[in-house]
Amino acid sequence: MALVIAGERSGVGKTTVTLTLLASLHRRDRLVQSFKVGPDYIDPMFHQHVTGRACRNLDPVLTSEAYVQQCFAHHSQLSEYALVEGVMGLFDGVSSLVISPLSFASDQGLMTNDKGQITDFASTAHIARLLDLPVVLVIDCSRLSGSVAAIAHGYRSFDPRIKIAGVVLNRVGSDRHLSLLKDSLKPLHLPILGVMRRQDNITIPDRHLGLVPTAELPELNALIDRLADLGDTCFDWQRLLPLLKSESFSFSASSSLSASFPVRIAVARDRAFNFYYQDNLDLLQQLGAELVFWSPLEDADIPKDIQGMYFGGGFPEVFAQQLAENTSVRDAVKKAILKGIPTVAECGGLMYLCEQIIDFEGKSWSMAGVLPTSAVMGGRLTLGYRRAVALQDNLLVKANTTVYGHEFHRSHLTLTPTQPLFETSRYDCDENMGCEGWGLPANIHASYVHQHWGESREIPQQFLKECLKVASSTTWI
Repeated sequence: MALVIAGERSGVGKTTVTLTLLASLHRRDRLVQSFKVGPDYIDPMFHQHVTGRACRNLDPVLTSEAYVQQCFAHHSQLSEYALVEGVMGLFDGVSSLVISPLSFASDQGLMTNDKGQITDFASTAHIARLLDLPVVLVIDCSRLSGSVAAIAHGYRSFDPRIKIAGVVLNRVGSDRHLSLLKDSLKPLHLPILGVMRRQDNITIPDRHLGLVPTAELPELNALIDRLADLGDTCFDWQRLLPLLKSESFSFSASSSLSASFPVRIAVARDRAFNFYYQDNLDLLQQLGAELVFWSPLEDADIPKDIQGMYFGGGFPEVFAQQLAENTSVRDAVKKAILKGIPTVAECGGLMYLCEQIIDFEGKSWSMAGVLPTSAVMGGRLTLGYRRAVALQDNLLVKANTTVYGHEFHRSHLTLTPTQPLFETSRYDCDENMGCEGWGLPANIHASYVHQHWGESREIPQQFLKECLKVASSTTWI
């Protein structure tokens, strides 16, 4: 079966409910594989901290519907239980063109608009349909009582293909409040699978891009223990455990990787750089690469004998002073890139390659100085899926190649590249979002657009081919 945890909207407590379930299962020594709908990086960090297993992203925009099915089938079968945390509200997605005629789409019950687009593509509901999984709906009850039945009934009846297994009532205030909620739901015969009271001692801090990552929370283990204590008592485990049980799935497996690239890739991973899709790292290793994890914050030098570098996203602006003070590493990174080491830098990684980061207080901090521009933090949030067309051959893709990615940042660059990597547009329409990405020197790929390589394996293959050229030359770092 496995189970999807969905919310009636953002902010209702999906992540808290999910972590509570995972913590309680882990305390019972149950092997559980978690998944996260969408492009999120931080929620999966919390999942992994609790379960000890890498959380996998399920995102048909960044990959494909088939990849979502294959990824879920493969990883869920390696564990006893499987749990999927949704994104936003249950039916909140993006628009995507329907390949089949509208008449067919209508016959299949797809929610479309007059432009022939599926309107809940990449939503939690879409993933639940793709995987044929039941849904537990989390409802924030803090400001309602009798209306809970209308909400539950509406979500259960809106799309009959979605199987609502039950509800979790979150932020319940008192016994009287719970009694009113139960009385209201009774005519629906919809199981109440959990009741979570208002918790003043369970708070996960957040900041400008969401939750604070796990590596920055010294009291996290104590918080997880409190969640496990809560989970032991607030859920109807007799009903939940059979729903969470992982079973075999028949989705076809993806093609195997045969190429071998025996190279060493330095992967920056610490408190400043930690936004990586585990599937991307797995693909590099499956292709033969040795990943050497290191810290631009703490280490005195970059790893030795490497033929490539990978800087993921994260929060370099939060640690800008410490990054700036580590001058030996900044100099080593610049030297390595100028000597020709192929380097991928996404979002926060791009910022690190700039001349400076200017933080929210207007203070300037020197960075690696590879790119002739500065990253300036601001209040404006750039957020959304992107369709990006390569304007030239570059480190990862050929000219005119279309890739799909996601942007999520509050910084902007003071100068734009003279020869940008991509022309970008919104994923769900033709709205042009401008040109972006740095490909000079030619051995770098620095972009705000985060990519998941699961359905585009030629990208890591191309990266490693370029790294292999370094390995076969005398230019070793």
